[in-house]
Amino acid sequence: MKVIVGLGNPGIRYALTRHNIGFWVVDRLAEEWKIPVQKERWKALVGEGRVNGEKVVLLKPETYMNLSGESVRPALEWLKCDVESLLVIYDDLDLPPGRIRLRMKGSAGGHRGVQSLVDHLGTQEFKRIKIGIGRPDVPIPIPDYVLSRFAREEEEPIAEAVERSAEAVRQWMEHPFPEVMNRFNRNLSTDQ
Repeated sequence: MKVIVGLGNPGIRYALTRHNIGFWVVDRLAEEWKIPVQKERWKALVGEGRVNGEKVVLLKPETYMNLSGESVRPALEWLKCDVESLLVIYDDLDLPPGRIRLRMKGSAGGHRGVQSLVDHLGTQEFKRIKIGIGRPDVPIPIPDYVLSRFAREEEEPIAEAVERSAEAVRQWMEHPFPEVMNRFNRNLSTDQ
């Protein structure tokens, strides 16, 4: 079983904001795999299906970003799977817009949604795909920035990053995550 979680905030107001890029990747996979992410369960929108014969759970927490762990932990407990099966996709301020980085584990790095996962799961050791949203060029509070939309010149690299992230998930369906991570992270210099 694989549990693929995109982090974001629920509702139309936040749908196109930087903080919701994890949702975008889950939506891309849901469309491709024809797994509707519509069931309400574990304080999340959930879709379940099979990909290459393996059960896949797509999950978009509806708790708001900073409480994401309140959704993910009950999901893993109910599904009776551990963090080995978990992959989390989210935005990262410290990567340039459009750059992606895969990791097996790590700190929250100031990301409150990831910190909530660490707190509720009791570990930093879960797979992740971080998608760069960059830092603001002008002084602006970080909460305002992550809840803003991408600038026009960022739209193409961001769309490409969503597709590359989805491709990384597809490859994880068939290959060990460290192998996929090495393949995608090796190409960082050409990512943007």
